[in-house]
Formats: sequence, structure tokens, C-alpha cells
Amino acid sequence: MLNFKRELQISNNIIGVDEVGRGPLAGPVVAAAVILNPDICLKEINDSKKISKKKRNNVFFKIINHSKFAIGFSSVEEIEKYNILQASLTAMKRAVTSLGTLKSTILVDGIHSFDKKNKKILTFVKGDEQFPSIAAASILAKVLRDNYMCILAKKYKGYGWEKNSGYGTSEHMGAMKKFGLTPLHRKNFAPVHKMLLNK
Repeated sequence: MLNFKRELQISNNIIGVDEVGRGPLAGPVVAAAVILNPDICLKEINDSKKISKKKRNNVFFKIINHSKFAIGFSSVEEIEKYNILQASLTAMKRAVTSLGTLKSTILVDGIHSFDKKNKKILTFVKGDEQFPSIAAASILAKVLRDNYMCILAKKYKGYGWEKNSGYGTSEHMGAMKKFGLTPLHRKNFAPVHKMLLNK
């Protein structure tokens, strides 16, 4: 359950961080860092995977209009060069660095810190279900990545990215077999790599 009081018990200067896009077969990883305005209706904020697209979009605009935030990306090239975990941590670090707030306590969803030397970074399994700031970051990252994949879908037609956001749905897998791979497919991901081997 989301608990803003618990955030305040940790610090009154919090940045929530989360990323989206570790699982898809195509597209970048997107991370968001948010300094959440406590005046936003917290009842509307939840883990981005647990609310409808319409509600998620409504909350997205409330967050960006009333809170300080920054976004970080890791490209497909970086995912292939380093691995998906390191690319995700890099995206998180870029988002936090862009905020330019060095004295904040940083709450991160997951078990991995993007800077193990920084003792102000605290990691929480399912943090997006516990802390409003992380949940807000989850919403920003999800909406922005989904919208970006919709833009890419207009360039790379037939893969259904406007609906599947690059995840390995049956439609997407079928399109990969029919049309081949794009430069935005992650060639080090098993299903994509398998198609390369079977060419």
C-alpha cells in the first residue's frame, strides 16, 4: 500500500525513481526521477501496471504539471553493448543527474542501486507499491515510453508497437517473422537472437 507518511519518515527530501522497458524485445529503456508534490491527490497514484491507460494518462499530466521530474533513456545500442540491467541503471542515473538535486534521499524500485557508493540511495522490492514517489516515477516512465513506441510504430509499421510497446506478443513475433528485424530490436534478447540464427 502506498504510504506518503513512510516516505516522510525516511526524509522530507525524496526523489522516487523507476524504469520501464526491461522486458520488451524492441525499443529503449526509460527511467523517471520525481520529486513529488504532496498536494497531488495520492489516491490517484498507483503502480503504473495496476491502473487503466486513461487514468494513468490523467495522473501523468497532474504529476508533470505539479512536480519536479527528469527522464533518462538507454538506447537499444546500449542495451546490446552492456546488458539490460546495466542499461536500466544507466537510465536511472541519467534521470536523477538531470534533476540536479544532490542532497536528496533517492528511493529506487528494485534491488539494484545505480551508485553503490551513494548511501542516500535506498532500494525497495516492489517499491512502486509502497512509495508514492516511486509510483509517480513509474507512471511517468510508462506513459512516456508507450508514447515514444507509438511514434516509432509509425516509422516501423506492422509490428503493433502502438499496442504492445515492443513486448513479445504473438502479433509482434509474427511480424518479426514476416517483415524481419528493425534496428530497434534487441538482438541480444533470446527470441530476437533466435530469429537471427534462423535466417
